Amino acid sequence: MVTTQACEKVYKASSGTATVTARVSAGPGAKLHWLPQETILFDRASLTRRLEADLDQSSEFIAVEAVLLGRQAMGEMMTHGLFRDRWRIRHGGRLVHAEELLLEGEVAALTAKTAVLAGQVAFATLLYIGPLSEALLPKIRAIAGESGGASEWQGKLVVRVAAADGFSLRKLLFPIISLLRNGAPVPKVWNL
Repeated sequence: MVTTQACEKVYKASSGTATVTARVSAGPGAKLHWLPQETILFDRASLTRRLEADLDQSSEFIAVEAVLLGRQAMGEMMTHGLFRDRWRIRHGGRLVHAEELLLEGEVAALTAKTAVLAGQVAFATLLYIGPLSEALLPKIRAIAGESGGASEWQGKLVVRVAAADGFSLRKLLFPIISLLRNGAPVPKVWNL
């Protein structure tokens, strides 16, 4: 399991764009759980983030990336900025998951749109690759309810959830992560 001690905070950029790249791999029969705490994007932050995973065909993988557009409890909101998130996941040498997320410019106006986040300011993507993907799907959908959605195909389960704030997002994520981890709780540093 890989996690972080605290939330990743990305402050206003004085110039340029910060880049963070994480590369992980899992050997035969391994279970790799990529569970960093949320990324908090402050107003005028500029971040490009990449997650690259190379997984053996017999390995199991869980990844969670959660994002908060500011800190609502502190009255802070990301109204403008850049957030680019890129995932490339290989399983048995084959690319099985690729995604690109781009929030750029007037982020608050963009995320207010119904087709984007419908005004929610906390969101997460979860990915599970392993033998239980099909069996987990109905349970995940029941937990996510109207706050998210889940799809499963070819041994891959993708879950997306959104919430009004970080606390509400965590209340959604905890049971989903625990279910994906076969009942194991979230890492202790994640406690509410």
